[in-house]
Amino acid sequence: MFGLDKKDSTLLLIVAVLTMFAPFILNPFPEGSALAQFNAGYPDLMQRFVIFGIFAIGFNILFGLTGYLSFGHAAFLGVGSYAAVWMFKLLSMNVIPAIFLAIVVSGLFALLIGFISLRRSGIYFSILTLAFAQMMFALAYSVLTPITNGETGLQLTLNDPRVLGQSATADGSIPVTSLFGMEMRQTFQLDMGAWLFQFNVGYYFSAVIMLIAFFIAIRIFRSPFGMMLRAVKSNQQRVNYTGLNARPYTLAAFVISGMYAGLAGGLLASMDPLAGAERMQWTASGEVVLMTILGGAGTLIGPVLGAGFIKYFENIFSKINDNVLHEWFAFLPDGLENFVVFVMHPFIGKGWNLTLGILFMLVVIFLPGGLVEGGQRIAKLFRKGKAKDSAKPTTKPAE
Repeated sequence: MFGLDKKDSTLLLIVAVLTMFAPFILNPFPEGSALAQFNAGYPDLMQRFVIFGIFAIGFNILFGLTGYLSFGHAAFLGVGSYAAVWMFKLLSMNVIPAIFLAIVVSGLFALLIGFISLRRSGIYFSILTLAFAQMMFALAYSVLTPITNGETGLQLTLNDPRVLGQSATADGSIPVTSLFGMEMRQTFQLDMGAWLFQFNVGYYFSAVIMLIAFFIAIRIFRSPFGMMLRAVKSNQQRVNYTGLNARPYTLAAFVISGMYAGLAGGLLASMDPLAGAERMQWTASGEVVLMTILGGAGTLIGPVLGAGFIKYFENIFSKINDNVLHEWFAFLPDGLENFVVFVMHPFIGKGWNLTLGILFMLVVIFLPGGLVEGGQRIAKLFRKGKAKDSAKPTTKPAE
């Protein structure tokens, strides 16, 4: 299918099914129930799942294939967001031109930064990318205020000189982003008894983009170009001894990875037309590193799983508070209920990072290959169980 072998076609099909049926998969508990807190099938969170999945897929092309660890990839995410919002302000509210500009501008920035940073490798490369990202964050936050609007962030106004379309709607409000007339915020609801499923235009647009990005990543992984990047990761010195110059390959991987980040930034701005300097901060770069390692660096589906895992914890566990805990453990005696809530309090709400940190430590210690390795181990156990059952001798009754 699409020039892929059976294994890759199956993987692409699995990702497509998971994304297309996400409103059902992520809403397993009835509305109003105690466990409805863990539902994640609402548009804003689903959009973040697939957009940051794109971000992690692109980062994995650089880190997973070449071994070059960048701590400044959030710079391209921010640049893509700024470029998209400026396109909305100047040209049209259609998301296609904005996303195209975000990819191009972030690719140009990646070319410049990569050309300088890739003169070094290892920790020196990582420090250079971090330094560039922090410089860009500082520029966006203060120096380039006329372009970025500083700490307030770049957003749409009624005075935008939009060439195509109008700057204000008939009721005097700011127009919303759309795809050839379909608003990104448009949502259809399906009531099925105690369950409520939401189907959002912006989510499905982002999901289709993620599937295309995932397909391109598969082709890169399986191409001679991808094999060359793996050779660089394995032993770049040996590659140089063969007479091949590895720098053009690593620079191409860096630019492609930066364009993926710009695409994610453009999609973030398309869902919510606001771009702020905080998207370029070093913590955002560290987050995509965690996503890739947690899911499984160098694997195809790992970064997508890692992105979904972290964004789920960020949005679900951070909303749990003491009142929710008291509702869950109301069946316990008062003293025991208060004790349980006291013990769990540091791990929820604002302390969700502590829970995520513990889970990340457990994964790194026991599953160095990330969540993908965990899935492979479970599948291996099932295969062993089936092999043992089939190997059992069968006895025939005596005649």
